[in-house]
Amino acid sequence: MFKVFVDGQEGTTGLQIRERLAAHGQVQVLEIEAERRKDQARRAELINEADVVFLCLPDEASRESVTLVAPGNTRTKFIDASTAHRTAAGWVYGLPELNAAQRAAIQASSRVAVTGCHAAGFVLAVAPLVAAGLLPRDYPITCHSLTGYSGGGKKMIAAYEAAVESHALDAARMYALGLTHKHLPEMQTYTGLSHKPVFVPIVDNFYKGMAVSIPLHLRAMAAGITRAAIHAALAQHYAGQRFVRVMPLDAESNLEDGQFNALATNDTNRNDIFVFGNDERVLVVSRLDNLGKGASGAAVQCMNLMLGFDEGAGLAG
Repeated sequence: MFKVFVDGQEGTTGLQIRERLAAHGQVQVLEIEAERRKDQARRAELINEADVVFLCLPDEASRESVTLVAPGNTRTKFIDASTAHRTAAGWVYGLPELNAAQRAAIQASSRVAVTGCHAAGFVLAVAPLVAAGLLPRDYPITCHSLTGYSGGGKKMIAAYEAAVESHALDAARMYALGLTHKHLPEMQTYTGLSHKPVFVPIVDNFYKGMAVSIPLHLRAMAAGITRAAIHAALAQHYAGQRFVRVMPLDAESNLEDGQFNALATNDTNRNDIFVFGNDERVLVVSRLDNLGKGASGAAVQCMNLMLGFDEGAGLAG
């Protein structure tokens, strides 16, 4: 049985990974003693004992953990849930559905960097359109991403849950308004865009769930491109994918009383993509669980590929 160590097991992502590994049932989870969580020597022991190490740590700590591999250890594989290695040389981006070669690249790799939650929804929505030539690489793209507060980790979770009675955090809040959010490098790199998008993340008073929305002006694209063509390109790209669905074009079934439910993929590893709009303007929306396909679910999906398990083991479709 493969051995797995979650370095950062008490963080939000680490706890979610452990939950999925418990449902997996085909790996042995190594645990570090609570009092030794920051003991580098003990962490090094577990890292070198494990077949797979999940890094659920701040960026610098993730980089440090990789250096703890003993000389000659070519067995231990890393899956990094931090931002540290997402565009780094020698690391494979952990998004199997990105293109025809990505799944095989993950299977063959010993160093995989899991997507950021906002980035997962954005890249899945935009990359196929750039690859198909429908969206120019220099398109001045904008993205708004609505997320639950669990994406901010323990500090933000505590702040929101402490404010329940005061209602101080009831309204949605934009953040990263310097437009330098840490997900931007991967959002540009893995879509093929020549410029970073104007990206505005928004946190709201719900625990988890995410809706990543990208508005497009058809007049700024090649002549003859329609929302139906955009939908068809996405549907063709994701045909046969287990965890990415392209929903019916403009169907009433996509809405609830005319409104979009950002929480409908919660507790799954699914990313649903929608195309709304009219003959002039289009809105592409990705919906996912920011703790699922946007973090822990994606990490376990990558582990399954790297160890030869069924891709969906331990994951809800």
